[in-house]
Amino acid sequence: MTSFAHVEYPTEHPGVVRAENAAAALKSVAANFDGARGAATLLLAAVVSALLVVANQVIDTWSEGHLLAAWMVLWLVAFAALALLTAPARRAGAALRVAALGWAEARRRAADDERTWQVAVKDPRIMAELNHAMGIATVEDIRKYY
Repeated sequence: MTSFAHVEYPTEHPGVVRAENAAAALKSVAANFDGARGAATLLLAAVVSALLVVANQVIDTWSEGHLLAAWMVLWLVAFAALALLTAPARRAGAALRVAALGWAEARRRAADDERTWQVAVKDPRIMAELNHAMGIATVEDIRKYY
């Protein structure tokens, strides 16, 4: 008498499923990342630390007997700076990010234009198309580009 064993094997490996889930989670985190927020935080920390250094220098001149009052003023400056400069720092960080992206795009376009120009210098058909696109009257005899 013959008997068959029917064993159910999983169609997906659990490790692969975990790796795919981790990759999807990383992708969603990267998609939700706001670079302007990090730049604003760094800018705010730099401004607040500069204010604290200035406040510390001012306090050092008159803090001979008033050390507790000096530290209170120093922390008052720190918290006031954090409260008052958060929104401007975030706007400045966003503006810096937009400016950096614009600069990178301008550099990319300039490099593309330079590559196109180098090809057009060697190919009279492309040069004729560029002349036509720029509104320059196309020369009847293209052979002068050879």
